Amino acid sequence: MWVIRTKKILAAIATLGAAATLVSCSSTGGAPRPEGEGETAGGVDTPRYVVSMVTHGAPGDTFWDLVRKGAEDAAAKDNIELRYSSDPQAPNQANLVQSAIDSGVDGIAVTLPNAEAIGPAAQRAVEAGIPTVGLNAGMNEYADYGLSGFFGQDESVAGEAAGARLKDEGAKNVLCVIHEQGNSSQEARCAGVAKGLGDGKVELIYVNGQDLVSAQATMQAKLAQDRDVDTVFGLQAPVAMRAIEAVKDAGSDATIATFDTNAELVDAIADGRIKWAVDQQPYLQGYLAVDSLWVAKRNGGTLGGGRPVYTGPSFVDASNVDTIAEAAKVGMR
Repeated sequence: MWVIRTKKILAAIATLGAAATLVSCSSTGGAPRPEGEGETAGGVDTPRYVVSMVTHGAPGDTFWDLVRKGAEDAAAKDNIELRYSSDPQAPNQANLVQSAIDSGVDGIAVTLPNAEAIGPAAQRAVEAGIPTVGLNAGMNEYADYGLSGFFGQDESVAGEAAGARLKDEGAKNVLCVIHEQGNSSQEARCAGVAKGLGDGKVELIYVNGQDLVSAQATMQAKLAQDRDVDTVFGLQAPVAMRAIEAVKDAGSDATIATFDTNAELVDAIADGRIKWAVDQQPYLQGYLAVDSLWVAKRNGGTLGGGRPVYTGPSFVDASNVDTIAEAAKVGMR
């Protein structure tokens, strides 16, 4: 039921995002705050706020382009200056959060792939009186650091649903590909797959998600060595796309499924190169995180009442891929 509600929300905000006049959104650090409290752009006539979004996105990972697109569309609607920054290394990401605090922003949205390393910085933002929310990674930990909301999916639940589907499809030997070592969300996904698969085997393989050529080579070598692998399960779209060539070059009969989509992966589902994907709607995560900070500044409210707001999981396969194809082309799925 909540997946259906999420899709309705996405349809509504897509209309708002398309109608908005895009304002300037800067990246790391951003431009100085404009003078005047009455400047407006997009869909609201409210004071101009500055919001920092700090993620663990690695360069070249198209997933984070979708998160950022959602954040930018919400910023345009809400008359917000968005300062987006990212770093896949947890200590560096924590430093980016501290920089946002020091610059006196009006709100912070942050991912917590390593909550112990990044959470204390986020907590300092809360203690400084800055509305702060989590997104994408850290659903089980965000409340521990005082964050007022979270937007994403329960990775364990999503992984278990994926594993159960693989079991129903007859999978027995699954290779779960982790592309960011130390990311608790990815570990939780693979653990969930193992739980859902039941008696089947799930083996973890670690690849360098920032070097897709290397990632493909690592997967290919494993598949050439282990002919029992019947499914390669990726945790992001770019790695899953590389798995296509890895399977082919290894002479493997393994099928491919994955977490997350982008325009290229949607095409691969449509033509059968990838069987299906678990979609957590990254565009929606970015949009709702920024929109919730605008709500917090305007009236002190929270979206979700402090509880997680689920944006997934749902499955994209040959039966429904056409329904999201157009959204994927414009960076919304």
